[in-house]
Amino acid sequence: MPEFLKRGRDAVLRAEDHAKVRATVEDILSDIENRGDAAVRELSAKFDGWDRPDYRLTDAEIKSCLGELSKRDIEDIRFAQERVRNFAQHQRESMHDIEVETLPGVVLGHKNIPVNSVGCYVPGGKYPLLASAHMSVITAEVAGVDRIVTCAPPFQGKPAPAIVAAQHLAGADEIYCLGGIQAVGAMAIGTQSIAAVDMLVGPGNAFVAEAKRQLFGRVGIDLFAGPTETLVIADDTVDGEICATDLLGQAEHGGNSPAILLTTSRKLAHETMAEIERLLGILPTASVASKAWEDYGEVIVCDSEEEMVKEADRIASEHVQVMTRDPDYFLKNMSNYGALFLGPRTNVAFGDKVIGTNHTLPTMKAARYTGGLWVGKFLKTVTYQRVTTDAASAMIGEYCSRLCMLEGFVGHAEQANVRVRRYGGRNIPYGTAAE
Repeated sequence: MPEFLKRGRDAVLRAEDHAKVRATVEDILSDIENRGDAAVRELSAKFDGWDRPDYRLTDAEIKSCLGELSKRDIEDIRFAQERVRNFAQHQRESMHDIEVETLPGVVLGHKNIPVNSVGCYVPGGKYPLLASAHMSVITAEVAGVDRIVTCAPPFQGKPAPAIVAAQHLAGADEIYCLGGIQAVGAMAIGTQSIAAVDMLVGPGNAFVAEAKRQLFGRVGIDLFAGPTETLVIADDTVDGEICATDLLGQAEHGGNSPAILLTTSRKLAHETMAEIERLLGILPTASVASKAWEDYGEVIVCDSEEEMVKEADRIASEHVQVMTRDPDYFLKNMSNYGALFLGPRTNVAFGDKVIGTNHTLPTMKAARYTGGLWVGKFLKTVTYQRVTTDAASAMIGEYCSRLCMLEGFVGHAEQANVRVRRYGGRNIPYGTAAE
C-alpha cells in the first residue's frame, strides 16, 4: 500500500479557494458582456495598471519590441518555434480525410476542417512566458486557422518584448497587450474593438482557467487547465538532487502548483526532501516554490512499479517525469497523464520550452479523459453522406423506416418512406413502417 511521507493541503480548503475564484470570474465576465471596451479598460487599469485607448499593438510597437531583443534571443525563439512547427506538421499529416463506399451505392466520408478564428492567451504577469505563443499560435497556424488573435498582459508596465516577438514570429494576426479575465473575456465575448473568436486556447492562472471554463459553450476551448502539476516517478537509479530539481523547477510556476514524488526507494524519498530544503535556500524563485512545496508537495513510497503505475494513474498528473530502470514500462502501462518525459536525459522544462511537443496539457485530473493541445484540437472532423443509386436509397430507407417507427418518430419514418416509394416503387401507407 502506498505510504505518504508528505501530504499537500486539504482538498476542502482547495475547494473553498476555487469557489471564491468562480464568483469573481462570473461577475467580471458579466461586466464585459454588458459594457464591452469600457469594462475591459477598467479591469486592465485595476489589475495590470495598464490603460490605453486601443490594446492592439501597432506594427511600429511590434517592430520596437523585436528591436529590444538580441540576435541570439531571436535565433533561440526561432529554433524553438521550428521544433514546435515540425512536430505539429507531422501531427497534421497523420490526419486524413476519408471517403468510403460502405455498401453498394452508399458513400460516407469525413473532412477535417479548421475552426475559423482562435484566441490564444499567453501568460506573462509574473514571468514572460513566450513559449506559450509557440505552442498555441504555431499549432493553430499549421492546422489552417484563418484568424489567430493573441493576448498577453503587460510585463513591468509595458508589452513584454520577448512575448511580442514570439507572437509575431509565430504568425499571430492580431496582437493585444491585455491580460487576465478581461483578455479571455474580450476575445470570447467580443467588444467594440475586438471581434469575438470561435475558440480559446492557452494556459493561465486560476482566474483565466475559470474564465475559460465559464465561457466554454459560447466558444470552444482547448481543455480545462489549472495550476501546473508535476509528478516525478523515480527509483534508486537516480539521486535526490535531480528529483528535487525537477520538482522545484515546476513548483516555481505558482504557489498552488502540485509537485509529487512517487518512488520505490525510501532512501531516495528522504534524500529528495532534504535536497529540496537545501535548494530552497538558494533558488531565486524560492518564495513561490516553497509555498507550492509546503501546500501541494507530496512524497509517496510504493512497493513496486505496478503500484507506482496505479498511483500515477490515480494522480493523473499534467507532467510525469520517469527516471527508473525501465522508463518504457510506464509508457506501456500508464494511461492517465498529460505528457511523459522518459529517462533522466529529458525533463519537463524541455517540453515546456523547446523540444517540440506542446506544453498546454490537462490538469486537475483531466488527463483521465483528454490529452493536451495539438493540431487536432483546432480541427472539426465533420461527416457527410451520399447515396448514389435508387436501389441503395430504397434499401436503407426500409431499415430506417422500421427503426424510426420503433422509436415512435413517425415524421422521421416518412423521410425514409418517401424514398422507398420514389426509388423502390413500393406503396407504403403514410404513417406506417416499411415491411
